[in-house]
Amino acid sequence: MNKSKLLRDLILDKETLIMPNAYDPISARMIENAGFKAVQCSGYSFSIQAAYLRESEVTLEDNLEWTRRIVEAVDVPVMADAEDGYGDVKAIPETVEKFMKIGVAGVNLEDQILGKPGPLEILDQELMVQKIALARETAEVKGNPDMVINGRTDALKSTPNREEALNIAIERANAYLDAGATLAFIVYTATLEEVLTITREVKGPVTIAAGMPYNLHNFSISDLKKCGVARISLPSLLIYSSLKGIQRALDHVHIDEMEKFMDNGDLYSVEDINKLL
Repeated sequence: MNKSKLLRDLILDKETLIMPNAYDPISARMIENAGFKAVQCSGYSFSIQAAYLRESEVTLEDNLEWTRRIVEAVDVPVMADAEDGYGDVKAIPETVEKFMKIGVAGVNLEDQILGKPGPLEILDQELMVQKIALARETAEVKGNPDMVINGRTDALKSTPNREEALNIAIERANAYLDAGATLAFIVYTATLEEVLTITREVKGPVTIAAGMPYNLHNFSISDLKKCGVARISLPSLLIYSSLKGIQRALDHVHIDEMEKFMDNGDLYSVEDINKLL
């Protein structure tokens, strides 16, 4: 089956799709082996694994190469992070086609203006609608009408007035769906009440990010499932936990307790690794 169609069907299915974020091929392989049905990529995680100071330092070429390696490491569908499309409206067809050529099942397109110094700014809604529409048109012209487009809005941080920001985010989410997005992604959703409002007022499938510092203690994955969220994004779980594990291992070396650390079962065995490769 076409992997875009498979991912689209998983998103439209009644069962909530949970997508952890991979930052390299082996983390993607572990996601697949753990039984998850799809993998997502994140420019933020890519920037961390590359030791870049800012996400905006991840070039399109970086992104394509690292995403390609992940796609080739797994059999499940992979959603790429196409950021803001790496340019203005005119850049969208070329960017989307490049991601399609490396075999992704979908792309995330966002309305924040990436890399601009100062407070977060979001693109004019009409321009973002044009980007989504062009991305959809490109997918259709290139023979993949099922290509998943995750229309992301950062509008919840666009104004200090939370109620106003939520209204803007919902309006944008619906506009992106109307323009051809498969589903809408409202980032910075912080409370269960906001989730309920979003799933009620957005006229299509919704993505919510879970396990973030701003919502970790406010709702669970089970809560999101009950609310009818189509897709749960776990954008930073694996990169954060991996770094913590590395730090713990190094700390045990410093205090000369490496043997104790290794005997606790905290390390993968050669046999475990061979099962992944």
